[in-house]
Amino acid sequence: MTICVIHTGGTIGMVSTDTGFAPKSGVVESELARLRQLGEISGDYRVIVADPLIDSANASPADWNWIITQIIEASEDCEGFVLTHGTDTLAFTAAALTFSLRGLQKPVLLTGAMRPLTENGSDGSRNLSDAFAAVRTAPPGVWVQFAGKRLHGARVRKSHSVAFDAFAASPSDVGPLRKAEHLSGQLYDENACVLIATVAPGMKADLVSLAAERADGIVLRCYGSGTVPERPDLRAALKRARENEIPVLAVSQCAEGGISLGTYSAGALLAEFGVIDGQDMTVEAAYTKLLHTLTVARDLKEQRRLLEQCLCGEWGT
Repeated sequence: MTICVIHTGGTIGMVSTDTGFAPKSGVVESELARLRQLGEISGDYRVIVADPLIDSANASPADWNWIITQIIEASEDCEGFVLTHGTDTLAFTAAALTFSLRGLQKPVLLTGAMRPLTENGSDGSRNLSDAFAAVRTAPPGVWVQFAGKRLHGARVRKSHSVAFDAFAASPSDVGPLRKAEHLSGQLYDENACVLIATVAPGMKADLVSLAAERADGIVLRCYGSGTVPERPDLRAALKRARENEIPVLAVSQCAEGGISLGTYSAGALLAEFGVIDGQDMTVEAAYTKLLHTLTVARDLKEQRRLLEQCLCGEWGT
């Protein structure tokens, strides 16, 4: 069967311009043809290209929905998917696809490059050929193939801004797959509004207060294992979020270890106002899971039920 390549844009397909690197059509397609001629990729493939190509800094849930639709429509005719994507938001897209695609029976491999294919010393060729090899052997689910590593789609994070080995993922006993009898893809509510708020020494809670009135959900990046400043304005903001039935999902600012609400008294107000323990989810997974939950569940009780479940290996077990 055929491998489906979905090219969305990103550094891998960029060229140098007067204002910096920018996406250009045909770059990835030409490299795929060259790799096939060299024998570094084999088998049939077809390419679906986003129009327009995007810099992943501009990616949005609308782009996730387009990708989800392409995967659903091509699934019967393809044995797997290679998705090229910009690295800035690749981890967000990987998590978004993992939460959305239920009953996925084939692998989806996201990849990209830290240096464009059009530049000397690009890592794009290796990542493309590695993704083509991995898509024929990887278990069903959403994965990131980068710098010789295959990483869990709901656990991955960008860990370096310039190195070729730019992504990392903590282990999970559960694969990046939501099991179901038939394939389906829940499109994201493109109007849902989630704020990511990071606590810091001396911070004022004005944005959290505004989000408690205007947003649909809040991801709160806490210190360490789940502590926050004991401030009257933060207390008032969390109280208001609870009154307005706005889900607040807490994650750690630390890359490893996660949070455990209730360990320290400095985090007591989180439990007091019903903040949800995000375990050791990445901020990318927390953000996309909250958006997914807001799309499929309209009341706080059901939202909390979903957010407190491990749906696709998004936290360690």
